[in-house]
Amino acid sequence: MNFERLEIPVGEFVLDAIAAGPADGELVLLLHGFPESSWEWRFQLQALGEAGYRAVAPDQRGYSARARPGAVEDYHPLHMVADTIAMADWLSGHQFHLVGHDWGAAVAWAVAGLHPERLRTLTIVSVPHPKAFATALQTEDQQNRSSYIHLFRQEGKAEEVLLGGDGAALRAMLTGTGAAEEHARVLTQPGAMTAALNWYRAMEPGLVGDIPDITTPTLFIWSTNDVALGRDGAEATAQYVKGPYRFEVLEGVSHWIPEEAPEQLNELLLEHLRSAV
Repeated sequence: MNFERLEIPVGEFVLDAIAAGPADGELVLLLHGFPESSWEWRFQLQALGEAGYRAVAPDQRGYSARARPGAVEDYHPLHMVADTIAMADWLSGHQFHLVGHDWGAAVAWAVAGLHPERLRTLTIVSVPHPKAFATALQTEDQQNRSSYIHLFRQEGKAEEVLLGGDGAALRAMLTGTGAAEEHARVLTQPGAMTAALNWYRAMEPGLVGDIPDITTPTLFIWSTNDVALGRDGAEATAQYVKGPYRFEVLEGVSHWIPEEAPEQLNELLLEHLRSAV
């Protein structure tokens, strides 16, 4: 797959991105998660571009070499929200479609809650609404699924575990993505892993804190074999979406939905985007 390479200025930083589709198409921003990169959206970029959308997937703050500040507080979720709006502004997307997976989904929820006037649609992959996630964290099931977060918040220890042995543990985590080497290439750059883990170290309760109910037309896709995110939070999300809402469950699919089940995701995504008035 051949994509355009973009360099998007965001304040003092520059975010690297890959893009597809006509420049005058409706903008679709796709936000990746941990420990992936913009490349997780390769199948969606191709499908969206062919459908006439302007699809752009950035390597987010900490993942792009020229957007890698050193302080933990530089990775507070509100900075990622501001980055997203700044990228849309630079891409001439006053109103745009927003898609997020994993940490990218947590940021996307926050963007929709804080800047609903900017979004045409919201598509969330895997991660429940922050308030639903916070409630789910009170259950033993979600506590067990989220136990890895304790490690990721330990400065130095997490880097040692994930990057030791030439990144063997990192690559093992990424096996199901079909692109372990490409994602590892990004995360093994100097300072990249610490920057990516700083998202966890700066996180608010429920990942991104107390955000309003969502009024944007929303599609939420969750999968039954997701080891990190259980059914309780996924099903509870509906009570926090006041606009048009569609919840889809992919049976037998792991956490890596965009890469493991691209055809199913693409079909749902395109249908959702086309339903926007």
